[in-house]
Amino acid sequence: MPRIPIGLAGVVLPALFAACATAPKPGTPSPAGAPADSSAAAQYASTYARRPFRPVLIRNATILTAAGPEVIGSILFADGKIVGVGSDIAAPADALIIDGTGKFVTPGLIDTHSHIGVYAAPGTFAEGDGNEMTNPNTGDVWAEHSVWPQDPQIPLAIAGGITVLQALPGSANLIGGRSATLRLVPARTVQEMKYPGAPYGMKMACGENPKRVYSSRGPSTRMGNMAGFRSAFITAAAYRQKWDKWNASREGDAPDRNLRDETLAGVLRGEILVHNHCYRADEMAQMLDLAREFGFTIRSFHHAVESYKIADLLAAAGTGASVWADWWGFKMESYDGIPQNAALLQQAGARAIIHSDDAGGIQRLNQEAAKAMYAGRHAGIEVTRDQAIRWITVNAAWALGIDGETGTLEPGKKADVVVWSADPFSVYARAEKVFNEGWLVYDRTDPARQPRTDFHLGQGTPGVGR
Repeated sequence: MPRIPIGLAGVVLPALFAACATAPKPGTPSPAGAPADSSAAAQYASTYARRPFRPVLIRNATILTAAGPEVIGSILFADGKIVGVGSDIAAPADALIIDGTGKFVTPGLIDTHSHIGVYAAPGTFAEGDGNEMTNPNTGDVWAEHSVWPQDPQIPLAIAGGITVLQALPGSANLIGGRSATLRLVPARTVQEMKYPGAPYGMKMACGENPKRVYSSRGPSTRMGNMAGFRSAFITAAAYRQKWDKWNASREGDAPDRNLRDETLAGVLRGEILVHNHCYRADEMAQMLDLAREFGFTIRSFHHAVESYKIADLLAAAGTGASVWADWWGFKMESYDGIPQNAALLQQAGARAIIHSDDAGGIQRLNQEAAKAMYAGRHAGIEVTRDQAIRWITVNAAWALGIDGETGTLEPGKKADVVVWSADPFSVYARAEKVFNEGWLVYDRTDPARQPRTDFHLGQGTPGVGR
């Protein structure tokens, strides 16, 4: 790849790989949770566009589809979508043929909990834009308005097989704001990364974090946390009712907009998915009560180190659990973590997900899932590779509301595909090729297919261009 002048990489790199994304079409629907007359979506809509690439046929590989039994054979994708998976698939004349002998193929990995982009590298105050610690309820902030597409952690995540992630605001607040679901592709703007049509998420946090941050101004107790949640949703319910009434009649002036209440109203309408940072079993049960009181569903608890204690309640509520393999003990509410957490969730019929919440962990999410799988097996819980690969693919896609399009290797799904050098649950496995909607975004053997940022290109001559 030719060397690019410092400061231009963010503009030039995407053009090296593909044409720029298209502009949003007129008449884009209002964002989830916004009043019907809002024009905000036209300003903040995704401008992501699939990069063109020729058809690809991978032969003689072990294919973990995340949708059923493993396949020893071939997978064909073209025009950004899976065409077929099986033992006898013919290649189009212009296809790129990849010999998969001894290799494994999986869907692209999906991380439901990341702060890449909002807590960018280098880790200085200037790049720390993930926590708006000014009010227990910051439902008005959107993570996408902090995402820096030139974060050097993004190419590292891509090299780990990640094709999609959810960038979340931090967990200082009871209500932290909206998340952004991103496709990991080189981009100049966050809009060029936003997953088209993905619903917004809303970050909530219970437990020690809000208590600690707001101890001098409230809430300072767990009962104060719960009172704060309830008050916020009472206010949002009234706001939603006012707007729904006006939207139905269009009589008189429209109500005043309130960004904080817009987000919570979106939750109450079922348009925004709730992602709840919560560790203890008793608090997760109380948050399920809160959701029942106000008529919404918690999509996934995050971290959830004690979720194994209430796996049956989570299964009954249809709420997933985005957990770590073995992080625990770093604060009091995390002391009852066990490495069999995901396996026990799986056994109880709950939807288990392995997440990272870490710029290093996202680079080896397959190994995190492997640790959780083997911990379950050692405890006598049978966890198959098919079940474990779902923890970092289709279950995660479901949590983000995009499982109808990605997360499995089935005909018609988006061609988010990773070719691994070995069993992805082996510590020796490396992602050799990563296809994002059929486009070869990363190739371990080809430097021209390894995205780089301004940070990677160096700092330039001291004293010049400052």
